Amino acid sequence: MTATTPSVDAAMSQIIAAEEEHVAHNYHPLPVVISRGEGAWVTDVEGKRYLDLLSAYSALNFGHGHPALLAAAQEQLNRLTLTSRAYHNDRLGPFAAALAELCGKDLVLPMNTGAEAVETGIKLARAWGYRVKGVAPDAATIVVAHGNFHGRTTTIVGFSDDPQAQADFGPFTPGFASVPFGDAAAIESAITDDTVAVLVEPIQGEAGVVVPPEGYLRAVREICTRRGVLLIADEIQSGLGRVGETFACDREGVVPDVYLLGKALGGGILPLSAVVADRDVLGVIRPGEHGSTFGGNPLAAAIGLRVVEMLQTGEFQRRAKLLGEHLESSLQALIGHGVTGVRVAGLWAGVDIDPAAGTGREIAERLIGRGVLVKDTHGQTIRIAPPLVIRGTELDWAVEQLRVVLAA
Repeated sequence: MTATTPSVDAAMSQIIAAEEEHVAHNYHPLPVVISRGEGAWVTDVEGKRYLDLLSAYSALNFGHGHPALLAAAQEQLNRLTLTSRAYHNDRLGPFAAALAELCGKDLVLPMNTGAEAVETGIKLARAWGYRVKGVAPDAATIVVAHGNFHGRTTTIVGFSDDPQAQADFGPFTPGFASVPFGDAAAIESAITDDTVAVLVEPIQGEAGVVVPPEGYLRAVREICTRRGVLLIADEIQSGLGRVGETFACDREGVVPDVYLLGKALGGGILPLSAVVADRDVLGVIRPGEHGSTFGGNPLAAAIGLRVVEMLQTGEFQRRAKLLGEHLESSLQALIGHGVTGVRVAGLWAGVDIDPAAGTGREIAERLIGRGVLVKDTHGQTIRIAPPLVIRGTELDWAVEQLRVVLAA
C-alpha cells in the first residue's frame, strides 16, 4: 500500500475541467478522477490506487465489482432489461418474495432511488391515514426529526432543517412536524389525532453518523403502537449490513411498520430502492396511484435478488460488526490528537475533526494524497463507510494515514 501524490496532474485536471464545463454544479467533488474499482480499492486515470472509505454513501456495501453481483447483472443483461410494469417479468416476483422475507413483511413496492422510496413512504402513510385510520381529507401529518436527510426532492427538503437544502426552493409541502432527534418524548408530544406516521433514520448518516441514545427506537416503537401511527424507518444508508445487523433497527430489536431501502440494494451497479411493509399497510395503494417506468425492472430485480441472497448468509453483517469494533478502537485512539469525537455503528463512523487540524474538507483532500478516500459533512466531520469486504489490515493502514495527516 503506497501513498499517492496530493497534486492533480495535467491529464486529471483536463478531465475535471471538462466536467466542470458541462455538468451542473450541484456537487463539489473531491479532486480525484476514478476510472476502475475492485473490492475496497479504486484506481484513478493515472493508475494511482486509493482505498475507498465512502462506498458511494453505502451503495457499495459489497465492494466494487463483486463477482456474484456482476454475474447476476451480466446474465440478466443478456436476457431482458426492461418491460415497465405494464407487463409482468420473471425476475420481479422472486426478488420481492426474497426481500419481503428478509424484512419479515408481506409486500414490496419497488422504485429506483432512495428519495423515491421516501416519497413513496410519505404517500403510503397519507393513504393509510385516510383509508384506514380515518384522518380527515388533507389533514394528515408526519413527525420527522431535526438533522434528518431523506433526499433532495422538494417535498423532502421542505422538512429539512438544513438551510442549504431549503434556500430558494420553496414553497414547501405542508404536513410535517419536526422534533429533536433522539428525543422520544418530543415525538409523543408532537403526535395528534391527525398524525399518520413517524419517519426517522435509525442512525442519521448525512448528519455525521449520529447514533441516538440507547432505547430511543424501542420507545418510539412503543409510542407509535400505542398512538396508532406508522413507524417508518429510513434504512437507505443504515440498512443491508452496514451497521453489523441486517437493519439498524435490529440493534434494538425493533421492527418498523415500513422499511425504506435503497443504495446497497442495487449492489453498487444500478439504482434500486423499495418500500417494504405488511399487506394491511402497503395494500392501501391501488393500481394507477403510484409507479415508475423503471421501478421493478428485471435487471434491477435480478441484482437485488442476489443482494438479498448474500445478506441471508449473515456473512456481511458479521464482518461489519467485528471490523467495526476494531475500527472504533483505532479511531478512539485519535481523540485528543486532531479528533474531538467519534461515533461508530458497525462499519460506519463519523469522525469530528479538531478545527486546529483543519476542516473536514481539508482533511479529506489531504487523505487523497495518501491514498485514502473519505467525504466531509457539516464542516468539521468526515464519514467513514468502507465496503464490507475490506480487510482489517486495510482499515489499520487507513487509520494510520489519518493519524499522519492530522499530525501534519
